[in-house]
Amino acid sequence: MKCVYATTCLLACSFLLNAQPSLGQSGDKLIQTHVDAARAAAGKDHAFIFGRLCEGPIKAVKASPVTGAVPEALASTDPARQWYAEPSRVFDDLFFLGQTAFSVWGLRTSAGIILVDSIFDYSVEAEVIEGLRKLGIDPAEIRYVIISHAHGDHSGGAGILQQHGARIVMSAADWDLYEAGKDKIKAKRDIVATDGMEIKLGDSKVHVYLTPGHTHGTISTVLPVHENGQAHVAALWGGTLFNFKGTPEDPLDQRLKDYAASAVHFQQVTQAAGADILLSNHTAYDGTTLKLPMLAQRKPGDANPYIIGKDAVHRYLKVAEECAIAAGLVESASH
Repeated sequence: MKCVYATTCLLACSFLLNAQPSLGQSGDKLIQTHVDAARAAAGKDHAFIFGRLCEGPIKAVKASPVTGAVPEALASTDPARQWYAEPSRVFDDLFFLGQTAFSVWGLRTSAGIILVDSIFDYSVEAEVIEGLRKLGIDPAEIRYVIISHAHGDHSGGAGILQQHGARIVMSAADWDLYEAGKDKIKAKRDIVATDGMEIKLGDSKVHVYLTPGHTHGTISTVLPVHENGQAHVAALWGGTLFNFKGTPEDPLDQRLKDYAASAVHFQQVTQAAGADILLSNHTAYDGTTLKLPMLAQRKPGDANPYIIGKDAVHRYLKVAEECAIAAGLVESASH
């Protein structure tokens, strides 16, 4: 295996290289160990994502079922457009501009807006462009759009936003994936992200990191935000589920190894940054389906439910790491 981050993924990489159990009691025990580690990291607050990521390993070793699921999607406010969700101010300078099941996050700086993701081509105008207007913000302020990964639920609106004047940021691998797609309005190749790249706009600095796994060029992002003027750090894990299939040219076990190594890499990044907020590009994965309604009912003095603390951010990424290792062991044991 070739580790992408030699200094940050050594532990995950060396384990995955050496752990090649066969089906049987010893293999099941090793898988169970990582499922248990993921369950412990998940606790009660990350049960939903634990159940999704460790679904295969849980079934493989007949482990205890997962409890504590959250709603799959936000409630729509538009009967004619079941996918539509209202825009919302989540922090002083961070906005939710997504759909019922797919998120766009907008960071407003002193010199314009940085978006993370662009949802679908059919929804980006209603959710992002009109959503900003509903919040009293001119959409002409959009300067950059960071695409977490080149799947249509996150990159489909990139071409439309580029037509509105935004710069589009993707990794080299996902620019390739995006350009091979069939979007009706396609963005032209623009900014190519590199690991640790800084995007500075006005008084804010956003950093992007290459975290391959979900796609070969998935980007995870660290954003500075403020709550009542107090500084916080948000971490957005760019690609979550193991919804990829192996081929001889792109083996499944290697993808899972890359994913686990990326989770280790981003754990170290977020710990160094002091991230105490966890965001996702799917509304269920970070609990947005519960947290946005809580924000709407929040009273003065109530805590912001998105501020979960540094330990909880670390544990979320630990779930991702441990479930990827467990899934890799299941894959290895099946051959």
